[in-house]
Amino acid sequence: MLARRLSSFFKSPPTSKASSAAKSVDEEKSKSFGSKAVSFVLITVTGGVALSALDDLAIYHSCSSKAMEKASKNQAVIDAIGEPIKKGPWYNASLAVTHQRHSVSCTFPVSGPQGNGIFQLKAVRNGDPGWFPFLGPRDWEILIMDARFHVPGNEGQQQSLKMNLLDPFSPSDCKACTDCKTQVS
Repeated sequence: MLARRLSSFFKSPPTSKASSAAKSVDEEKSKSFGSKAVSFVLITVTGGVALSALDDLAIYHSCSSKAMEKASKNQAVIDAIGEPIKKGPWYNASLAVTHQRHSVSCTFPVSGPQGNGIFQLKAVRNGDPGWFPFLGPRDWEILIMDARFHVPGNEGQQQSLKMNLLDPFSPSDCKACTDCKTQVS
């Protein structure tokens, strides 16, 4: 008896069929609007993530291509791993980009007939980013570029080589500074 009274207490009051039909139409409209809003938000977020990934891939491609161009002209790299120098797959690379996409740090694998290794570089973007920086090509200036190579040596031993590929001075270019004056404090 108590259960019957409690269940009747929690039941909604009786309504006419016309008002219940109007309520169900309103509920369907609100559910429809809610599902459309959720769908719109999910599609927008997915599109933003995809656009960011494509932008990062474009940054990686432009920086690594410029690095490969510099490396193919460097005689020390050619002597270490041979020619042709091939860039490894993009999924083995790492890329770190600043928030405004003005600087980048990139590491990617390379290989040649005599060995393999990795290039590590840091670069900054030249020029104005404009309104749509992902639409146009970018000009990157490589500030730091190091290479680490693993080259097979004699008797099956591997040699590890590390070199700076952007070192603008060679030891023969160094001259003693004779024009410097010492400061007297």
